[in-house]
Amino acid sequence: MIRVLVIKTSSLGDVIHTLPAINDAISAIPDIIFDWVVEENFSEIPGWNYKVDQIIPVALRRWRKNPFRSWCSSEWTEFKRKMSFQHYDAIIDAQGLLKSAWLARYANGQIYGFDKYSAREPLASNFYDHLVSAPKKLHAVERTRLLFSKSLGYSLDFRRGTYNLPFESDRQRSVVLLHGTTWASKHWSEESWIKLSSMLIDASYRVCLPWGDEGERQRAERISQASGAKVLPRMSLTEIASVLSESAGCISVDTGLGHLAAAVNTPTLAIFGPTNPFFTGFYGLHQKNLVSEFQCTPCMSRKCLYPLNLDQTAPCFEELTAIRVFDEFVRLIEKSVFPEIISVVNQKKESSE
Repeated sequence: MIRVLVIKTSSLGDVIHTLPAINDAISAIPDIIFDWVVEENFSEIPGWNYKVDQIIPVALRRWRKNPFRSWCSSEWTEFKRKMSFQHYDAIIDAQGLLKSAWLARYANGQIYGFDKYSAREPLASNFYDHLVSAPKKLHAVERTRLLFSKSLGYSLDFRRGTYNLPFESDRQRSVVLLHGTTWASKHWSEESWIKLSSMLIDASYRVCLPWGDEGERQRAERISQASGAKVLPRMSLTEIASVLSESAGCISVDTGLGHLAAAVNTPTLAIFGPTNPFFTGFYGLHQKNLVSEFQCTPCMSRKCLYPLNLDQTAPCFEELTAIRVFDEFVRLIEKSVFPEIISVVNQKKESSE
């Protein structure tokens, strides 16, 4: 048996992007077993793969708020104990950051990671015993797959990677709208969400609005009151994955849950304003990226450099109207699956003409 420690702590999309590499390794080395260091908020995700044995949660986001107290705490002591408990055949830092490389040094075994030309933070390469080169022009999923194959010594099949997540359900005539995101510049306007929601409901879809924090809950309530969409209760990542896997489709801004929708093979239309989907976009079988062609996109900036609209939406979203998003979504569904759902939509379109 080969035991490998994976270090990929955050964020949600990055953790999900690691799963295809795990499946590649399982196919190439059937007796492989993984342990995984991950931020506590995302600790459900590694457990979705049957070959992940021990999940080692880390709380860097919480600990850095009071670092001195955290480093002296029993929680930090227990984390170090788990990291050094056994010897690993390989330790793979799939994050490529100084913080992840630093965590890797607490484990016993040879550490593999990106070289200084490939890592997101080049200084991290100084912590590794073995360096791997991966072109930065590849999608993040493919870079991680390449890192695993070179670290563990197997040939990589460059067909599309798979997630193989344990979420299989009959698709319902419902659509999940993922309206929450961390960057202010990535928000689509509330007015657009309301118009889109109303159009979907008119087309006989049930529209569901998940949320993660109080601000997102309040936005979901406002969209619901104006359109009739359903606000979901607070859910775990596993519960949200189940909802997504049962849905006919998903419409999302650039956010972590959008990566989850793609991972469970839900047809997903992604709305991209200031960010670039080529390197870190949703990766799955049934998704389409609707990308702004505004003059400064992709700026990759958390804060828009232009004066914001009255609803605080970046101008790069102006061309991505609710009508355009709805039409693109219907075309995506038609290309994917679910003929019984398509027939209902077509009937609605014919009756309105």
